[in-house]
Amino acid sequence: MAEPGVPADRIHIRDLALRCIVGIEPEERRERQDVLINITMHADLRWAGRTDDIADTVDYKAVKLAVIAEVEGSSYYLVERLAERIAEICLSHSGVAAVRVLVEKPGALRFARTVGVEVFRERAAGA
Repeated sequence: MAEPGVPADRIHIRDLALRCIVGIEPEERRERQDVLINITMHADLRWAGRTDDIADTVDYKAVKLAVIAEVEGSSYYLVERLAERIAEICLSHSGVAAVRVLVEKPGALRFARTVGVEVFRERAAGA
C-alpha cells in the first residue's frame, strides 16, 4: 500500500551491495565496509506501461549508477546520512515522487546479522 498522496506504482532496486567508509569509530574509518542498499521509488508508471518507451519512465539504471558513484566515493559518519543522500539522488530523477531507502551494515553489531536505517522521502511540493 502506498503512502497517502504518493503513486502506488513502484520501482525496486534490491540488494545493491557496495563498499564505502561509514561509521564513527576509527577502525570503521580506515577501510571500506560492506553496505546493502534497497531502494523503492514511487512513480506513476501508467504512461510507460502504455507506450513501452524508456522516456516515459524512471531510468533505474541511471539511478543505480548515480547511487554507486555517490556511495563508493562517500565517507559519512552515519548510516542515516548515507540513506538521506541516496534518497536525494533518487528524488533528483524525473518522475520519482517519493522514495524509501534502506541501508544496512552487515556485521555492525555483534550477534546481529545486520543493522539498517530506513528513510522515506517525498518530492517537495512544486519541485
